[in-house]
Amino acid sequence: MAKNKETKKNNNMNYYIFAVFVAFIAGSYFMNFDLGKRIGSNFMIFARDMGLLLPPAFILIGLFDVWVSRESIENNFGNTSGFKKYIYAILLAATTVGGTFVAFPVANTLYHKGANYSSIFTYVTAASLVMIPMSIMEASILGVKFTAIRIGVSLPLVIVSSIILGNFFNKIDYKIPKAD
Repeated sequence: MAKNKETKKNNNMNYYIFAVFVAFIAGSYFMNFDLGKRIGSNFMIFARDMGLLLPPAFILIGLFDVWVSRESIENNFGNTSGFKKYIYAILLAATTVGGTFVAFPVANTLYHKGANYSSIFTYVTAASLVMIPMSIMEASILGVKFTAIRIGVSLPLVIVSSIILGNFFNKIDYKIPKAD
């Protein structure tokens, strides 16, 4: 019961903070405060982008959850899948659009379908490193050589650190808590 009161108190605080933010933005437009107007404009661009990106992404995540069987995930991302789980995690991450906004729900689905911790860590980390659109833009700005070196150095480190962290989580028999 105390946990529910604490959660409700935190939710109320979040609404209060958001209301203060909206009041600041509205006041900035009313008083012609340039910095506040720019913050409001940037927030609206971000909100629009998230409004366009997240609904289709969550629909695809839901379809992924329904259409991809647990056996398929266990065979390709599970404990017995060998090194190929890292290759599949990196390939899945490269095609994930939306960064960590989408990567964490996909990682949650992978976990609940039997994926190994190290493959999940590889996926989440690689989702921030090797997204195809980001890599193309980076290569066009900084050069293909730079992008290739960055990816070539980063991915082995991601895999090694994921293995270490995955082994640690398995050693302590960690389980992700279920939502209330």
